[in-house]
Parts: sequence; C-alpha cells; structure tokens
Amino acid sequence: MLLLCDHYRTTYIARNQYCTSDITESKGLEGTPKILMQSQMLNLTNYERFELAYGSIVSEILRLNEDPNVQGLALDLPESLYSSKILNAVKPEKDVDGLSDVSLGRLVRGEDSDYLVSPIAGAVMELLEDLDGKTVLLVGINGPLGSSLQCLLQRRGAITASCHWKSSGLQSKLHHADVVVAGSPKPESVPASWLKPGTTIINCSPDLLSGRQKKHNYGQNTTENAVCSLAVAMRMQNMVKNTERWIHSQQLRKWDLHCLKLQPLSPVPRITPTPLGEGKSTVTIGLVQALTAHLKINSFACLRQPSQGPTFGVKGGAAGGGYAQVIPMEEFNLHLTGDIHAITAANNLLAAAIDARILHESTQSDKALYNRLVPVVKGVRGFSSIQLARLRRLGINKTDPETLTEEEISRFVRLDIDPSTITWQRVVDTNDRFLRKITIGQANTEKGFVRQAQFDIAVASEIMAILALTTSLEDMKERLGKIVVANDKKGEPVTAEDLGVTGALAVLMKDAIKPTLMQTLEGTPVFVHAGPFANIAHGNSSILADKIALKLVGEKGFVVTEAGFGADIGMEKFFNIKCRASGLVPSVVVLVATVRALKMHGGGPSVSAGAPLKKEYTEENLQLVADGCCNLQKQIQITQLFGVPVVVALNVFKTDSPAEVDLVCKIAKQSGAFDAVPCNHWSDGGRGAVKLAQAVEKAANQKSSFKYLYGLELPIAEKIKTIAQKVYGAKDIELSPAAQSQIDRYTRQGFGKLPICMAKTHLSLSHQPERKGVPTGFILPISDVRASIGAGFIYPLVGTMSTMPGLPTRPCFYDIDLDPVTEEVKGLF
Repeated sequence: MLLLCDHYRTTYIARNQYCTSDITESKGLEGTPKILMQSQMLNLTNYERFELAYGSIVSEILRLNEDPNVQGLALDLPESLYSSKILNAVKPEKDVDGLSDVSLGRLVRGEDSDYLVSPIAGAVMELLEDLDGKTVLLVGINGPLGSSLQCLLQRRGAITASCHWKSSGLQSKLHHADVVVAGSPKPESVPASWLKPGTTIINCSPDLLSGRQKKHNYGQNTTENAVCSLAVAMRMQNMVKNTERWIHSQQLRKWDLHCLKLQPLSPVPRITPTPLGEGKSTVTIGLVQALTAHLKINSFACLRQPSQGPTFGVKGGAAGGGYAQVIPMEEFNLHLTGDIHAITAANNLLAAAIDARILHESTQSDKALYNRLVPVVKGVRGFSSIQLARLRRLGINKTDPETLTEEEISRFVRLDIDPSTITWQRVVDTNDRFLRKITIGQANTEKGFVRQAQFDIAVASEIMAILALTTSLEDMKERLGKIVVANDKKGEPVTAEDLGVTGALAVLMKDAIKPTLMQTLEGTPVFVHAGPFANIAHGNSSILADKIALKLVGEKGFVVTEAGFGADIGMEKFFNIKCRASGLVPSVVVLVATVRALKMHGGGPSVSAGAPLKKEYTEENLQLVADGCCNLQKQIQITQLFGVPVVVALNVFKTDSPAEVDLVCKIAKQSGAFDAVPCNHWSDGGRGAVKLAQAVEKAANQKSSFKYLYGLELPIAEKIKTIAQKVYGAKDIELSPAAQSQIDRYTRQGFGKLPICMAKTHLSLSHQPERKGVPTGFILPISDVRASIGAGFIYPLVGTMSTMPGLPTRPCFYDIDLDPVTEEVKGLF
C-alpha cells in the first residue's frame, strides 16, 4: 500500500504477500515523506517547497497504478490540488480514499457493499448518532467529499443542505442547523452567535489527515481532534480492506470454463496411431479432458512443442489423436509461435561467433583486435557491459580502455579456443542424415581455417534444454552465459559470456520463454512450451509452464506434464533433473502401455513405420502379452525407485481383445501399480478416460515418499553407473578413453556435481535397440561424455547414439498436402 503525501507526518505501510498483510506506522524527518512499498522506498519532497508540477503528480500516480507491488494508493495533497483529474487518475481498485468517480458512483448507487468510503466522511458518520429528521448543514465542503457526505447523511435520514461561508442567508441556515459540518475555517466575519446553542460542530477539512488544518474558532466545543483520529483509523481500515481484496484476487476462484461437447463418430475419422507411437500424448490429453470436462476438476496439460523433424519424418505430429487432441492441430505441429525457430537462430548465432572469433584471432595482432573489439566512437573508447564483466572475471579491475597494459590487453582479446575441443554444433529442425558430419570453412575468404563439424536436430540444442529448465528471464540469461562451447589451449572452459554473445541470445529468446496457451477438443486448457527430445536431451516440457499451470489449477487441481518415452528415459530425467531444478514434487506417475508394445517385448515380430502390422498384433495372443509384461513390470519397478505411486493407463486399440486387456491390468496391479485402467479416450474423448482420472485422483491422495536416485556429490562415473544398473539393469558400464578424459576434465573444471542426462536409445532398456523385454547382464558402453553447463547437466552418449535423425524410405511428408482453395492442411497427424 502506498501513501502519496506532500508534507510528512505519518506514513502507513501495508506489505502484501499472497496470504498475509502487515500494516504499521512509521515516522521520519520533517519535510521528507517516506513512501514504502514492500522493500522499496520512494522519497518525495514537499510539493509547495519544491513546486512539484501538477502534471508530475498525475504522472507519478499513473506509474504507481501499473506497479504490481503497489496494491493501494492514498493521496495527501494541499486542498488546491484535489482536482477531478488527479483523483480520477488513481485506478478504482487502488483508490484507498474512495474519492474517484467510480468509487463515488458505487457509493451513490449502493450497488454493492464492497465500496470504500472516504476516511474523513466515514469519521464524520461515526461521530454522528441519531440523525433521523435532523438538519445537517455542510459549509465549505464540495467535490467528492461533499458528495460522499450528502449521500451517507441522507441514508441515515438527515435533511442536508450545503453552502459556502459567503453565501447569502448564511445566518439563517446556521441558526436552523442541528449539525454543522465545516470543510474550511470559519471566517472572523461570521460570529459564533449565529449558531444556536447545542449545535454539533464537526471539522472535516481535507487537511485533517496531513496535519495541516488550522484551528477553528466556533465558540463551542468542536470534534476536530476526534475526527482526525477516526479518519486516520478509517484510512487504515480502508487499507486493510483493499489489501484483503488484493489477496482474494490472487487466490483461486472457480473456473468459469465452458467445455466443448464432443459428438464422437464411429469409426473415428482419423488414422490410427503410428507403430512408433504408443499414445503418451493422447493419454495426457484424454486424462485432462476427463478431469475437467467430465469430473469438473481443474486441470492443465503441459506438453512439449513437437519438432518438425519427426513431423515430416517417421513419427508424425504430437498433438494426440482421435478425440483426444490439442487444437488447432496444424499450428501445434508446425511453427506455432516460433519458439524452435528462435532456438535455432540463437544456437547458430553462437556457433557463428565461435568460428568467427577463432578466425579473427588467428589473423590479427593484439592491438588490431583490441581496436576492433573496443572501437573509438565519436572520439571516445568505452567497454560494453559484457566486456567489463569479462575484465572482472580476468581479475582486471579497470574501466578505462586507455589504462590496460599490453599483457592485460592480450588476455582480454584472446580466447585462444582449441578447435579440437569445440562441442557447440549448428542445428536445424529437419531430419537430415547428411549433416551428421560436415566440413566448414572451405571458402577462400576463411583463409584456410577448415575444420570438421556437424549439425544436430534443433531440439537437441542446449538452448532448448535451458528454455525447458529456466525459471525466469534473469535465470535464462544467466544460464545462456554459462554455456561452455569449447576449451582454450590451457584446458579452461570458454563460455558464451566470454564470446560476448549472452545479451544477444537473450534477446532472441525473450518471447520464446512464454508458454503458448492452447486447448483440447473438449475445450480444456493446455500449455505448450519447449520440446527437448528424451533420448538425446532431458525430454520434458518447461518448468515455467508447470508452475504457471499449478497456480491456475489451485490446491485441488491437477497439472499433467509429459515426459518423453518410457520410465527409463523421460521419467528418470524428469525426477533427477527437472524436479531438482524446479523444486516440485510429483504426486502420481501415469505409465502408458499398449497391448501391441507388450507383444513386441514378448518376442513379436519387428514393426516398421508404414508397413502393415503382422497378425500377431491384430489377433488375440495371450502368451505373447504375458511374456511381454516383463517390460511393464520393470517400468513399474523403476517408478518405485523414486517413491511415487504409479497408475498404468492401458491405451486400448480396436484390435485388443478383452482378455488381453484384462491380463495386462491384472499383471500391472500384481506388480505394484496403484491401479491399472483401460482407456478409450482416442475413440470417446474424455469420457473414455474417466476411470483413469478417478484412479489418478485416488493415487494422488496416497502418501508419497519421493526421493532422487542418486546424490549429486557422487563422482560422475558413479552417477552414470547408478542409472545403468538400477534403471537399465546393466551389469556395469564401460567408459571409452574419450569419455574418461572428458569426465576427468569436467571434474577438474568444477562441473562434477551436476546431474546426469543419458543420451540413449528409447527402443530398449539396453543400448541395443533390437533387445526387447528386460535385457540383463549387459555392459553399457559410454562412447563420449559432454556437458550442458548452462542447462545444468552432464550427458553421456551411450553407444552410437546420434543427435541428428535421418529420414526413412517413406517419410510422413508423402501424405502431407495443402488444399490451395481452402488452405486446409491434409495428412498431418
């Protein structure tokens, strides 16, 4: 709460948090008003003494209107400044004095009981008792205060009249008045004898609250001291009421959400899910549709933005399917709001900066580099803020470019990047296998600086991981600056901050940090934000989306956030990386399974995208299902390592027999799942996932004993080994010489206490995609180890894991088309 005053006597401070308010009184030096809002202090000197312009007062009020830290505004100004323009400049919801036109209108109409009454008017009414039939004369009171008093007095049955001290007939009016309320001092020319004996006299000058009022001489007892004390108390009361309003506005209110009604058709006018997708996104959407549209429980889905690589490659889109989809599906699967394009631009700007810096350092002297890095502009040479930060990191505490020594200039201008240690690659959001290894710098203009490099898929960029794990713009900027792109020739890390590109990266990412709000087919809300792959990154939607959604759903609501692939990949990284970064504790794990996937793990024939399914997958085969349930049991066991209850959602296909469905649910529950529920949301929308939603609600009420899999204090190799043995079921790990060298380097550089993000195939618990079921006794090979310092994790590469997918023989783009007349997108699923 803020008190804006022109002459300091008493300042009231209200510091507001979500559930508490604290009102105190503070005193300060005469003539120096202190205006405190939470931890900030604003000093305004006496307006009369310093002649603060009228327009400046309005400008200051407008500024404070938009300050989220100020929940109320009280004005203490000279009477001459109480103009309509100033009073109405205060936002109605911040008007503590109740003098704006909006506040007066509410008072006059009596439309609700939540309006604030002027503290002075309220004090006057508090002092006056039985007014019915009595005559009250308001003298020298006009404007909002006069209107407030007349309204309040008439409601109490008083007969009101108003005039000025110089009005004709004043003597008669004073003589007939039972109560006189004066807003300005009585002139000496008006004798006290004009007042009849026993008249109640109240002084309510606007200067009461500031202490500037002059002594009134009426020859009778007046109540000005009582009015002053009461007015101060009532202003405090208004502050409390305004604070309570603000607190209430921050609390969850019942959603006024009108869900959309589905009219499912049979058969569903959509293709069946692809053989390489088991319906995780579809279950996520079906679950929130069931929670909100059918059980009337507030819920939000938080999904990743799909990469265009899989969209046009093998997997297709990721908007869900059937009657459990995010809409508009075309925008979701394509450019959306351009977040991935922003990541691509930022990533490649950093890549260009690396090679350009190496080139310039190899072709210029220290002096020439310094003159270009710190140029003379209009006769003045100056460091940029990011260059000053680099100087401080180097231990050079100078701000004048002309004072650096030759040795300091050399240290400042030379990063001495070792090209063989560069780990930062260019990215593109397309599956292009021929960019897995390239040669750059072959043009003559690059003066022989040639090196081998590669492209990664855009969603594998560390900047994507940073976006998913950041908690604010400030945090994102700090993380971007920490990105390690290479080592120098002394073996020390070189960062984006060293290259001077942090600010530019933050500018490119400033809009991408905002989650995109979308909806399901049944009108329930969805946040789409970030899209790291789970096999080559940490595979989760953003922390920001989760936290905003949690605030919106309220204490009893649900946020269903997606983790890529199985419990061994996306879930393990969700717990060990994302939960550490966010501080959030999960309530329930929903593990998605399908009969056909279990048949594959039970020894069924291989499945290829686009090829018809073999009869083993379309006909009942209970033995194959039973054999494959070992993988489901292992996934449940992995979940139990973290102490979180698990509900198995069996995504039912039309080829699944009732006996197969019952068998899977039975085995899942016997294996420790809290519940196992068949789901038909693909064909029925949220109605087909109501039982799943009910099971999730019950599981969320169970006691959770969430814990991390490993401590960060463990050595890097031990953390890798813990994941390999406890999650994947490996016997041991095998570090290549390159991997061991990198581990030693990262440990020496101080990065040994970061969590681990395994880059591993999602098609098997092992490193070999063809090994289904639950492989055991294998040695997990670690071919290389890299670091995403900005994102905050170390990522080992398991086997021959590639960070750039390729296109299959028949990509999805064969089926994608655009109607040039209607502009309808076809074949995008």
